[in-house]
Amino acid sequence: MNKNWNRREFLQRASAATMAALAAGAPVSNILSSCKGVGGSNSSADTVILLWMAGGMAHTETFDPKLYTPYTTGMEGNRVLSTFKSVPTILDGIHFSEGLESIGKVMDKGTLIRSYVAADMGHILHSRHQYHWHTCYEPPQTVAAPHFGSWIAKELGPKNPVIPAFIDIGQRFSVGEAEELKAFHTAGFLGNEFGPFFIPDPSQGLESVRPPVGMDAKRFERRNQLYNELINNSPVGEFGSDYQRESLKRSMEQAYTLLNSPESKAFDLSTEPKESYNIYNTGRFGLGCLLARRLTEQGARFISVTTEYEPFKGWDTHENGHTRLKDMKKQIDGPIAQLIKDLDKSGRLDRTMVVLASEFSRDMMVEGRPDQKVQEQVNQPDILNDLKFYGMHRHFTDGCSMLMFGGGIKKGFVYGKTADERPCKTIENPIKIDQVHQTIYQALGISPDTQYEVEKRPFYTTPDGKGKAVPALLV
Repeated sequence: MNKNWNRREFLQRASAATMAALAAGAPVSNILSSCKGVGGSNSSADTVILLWMAGGMAHTETFDPKLYTPYTTGMEGNRVLSTFKSVPTILDGIHFSEGLESIGKVMDKGTLIRSYVAADMGHILHSRHQYHWHTCYEPPQTVAAPHFGSWIAKELGPKNPVIPAFIDIGQRFSVGEAEELKAFHTAGFLGNEFGPFFIPDPSQGLESVRPPVGMDAKRFERRNQLYNELINNSPVGEFGSDYQRESLKRSMEQAYTLLNSPESKAFDLSTEPKESYNIYNTGRFGLGCLLARRLTEQGARFISVTTEYEPFKGWDTHENGHTRLKDMKKQIDGPIAQLIKDLDKSGRLDRTMVVLASEFSRDMMVEGRPDQKVQEQVNQPDILNDLKFYGMHRHFTDGCSMLMFGGGIKKGFVYGKTADERPCKTIENPIKIDQVHQTIYQALGISPDTQYEVEKRPFYTTPDGKGKAVPALLV
């Protein structure tokens, strides 16, 4: 594989894979999953909520703090391991970075992973690593690889036929690497009906399930009929297979059914009690967590809530890392902790797996990993004379943190370890993306042998079907 793909090459390959998927017929199932529609008899979960920390969340600044080094003008950058003090969690001897106290108080209900290792794909692009995390396949692919939420939607189907099986909250395509991000927000060859139902702004979630202002139901229905005609005259209609065309139409029919259902009220956050709403109301991500809880109550199967990737904002801390992370922690700490508490109180946490993750970590000095450094992307001075350089700026792939709760995940458990000195890399129990995905699939009762024949070759949920679950994470 070319280890130096640029964005243009990535988009060209992704577009080609999409057209190939359109031209393909219905994927041929070689293995009929025993869990189809209802979940396997050995499953411990039937819903997944992914809390996506887009942009590269530094492990030493969040869930794996190291020695705190306060800022002083003229300090050596190589001395800085953590720019926040560490604070105790509810687990004996386990500390989080300052600002994450609320999440620390619910860790008796979940597992902390401190040893996720991101792939070595050469020159680091956020969208390529995000593609890899969400599909389990390294881009570019000749086949449009499905998002793992789409695999879950396909194999298990909706819990509630009215609620879309795969819902994506918070992702816009008007910022950042929009076209690159679109490449993995898709069901690929599985068909549009298993793709994400997008809610870009959770505060306007109701707008996603009702006609625009000024459009009555009859006019909306006429538009739906016109949409079907447009499909027949679109690239899907011209180049796609019967399977792809029917899948696209079914996705619209599902949306139309939701529009007229009582469940659509779940999208209206104005009905949430004020006390609860205020806890979640830290911004779009916090309200996304609230909407995810409400949709879980209505029978959603897979929900993704993202802090959203936008270059040089959010977790993408190429400068002002310390000050930026203060704000990011305020956005996520209360809502995530409240989501776990609410799910636990209602009894839904037992069957709902919540996963918090990011595409990679960050380090002040190392781009890539210590034994596989890649092209520098940040001008990081050796001596810090400006607060904006105080923080974790470079992309680090050799030690990342994840959290997992509910759905058969062990409680109060810590897995893996990173070194306490730079480079703060994984030194115990490394875990890679195919293991993460297969652990989730096993909890859901989806067979590791699940595959479809695409372009006359088998396509598995993990590359070549070799992904192995990590038994140590499961009860």
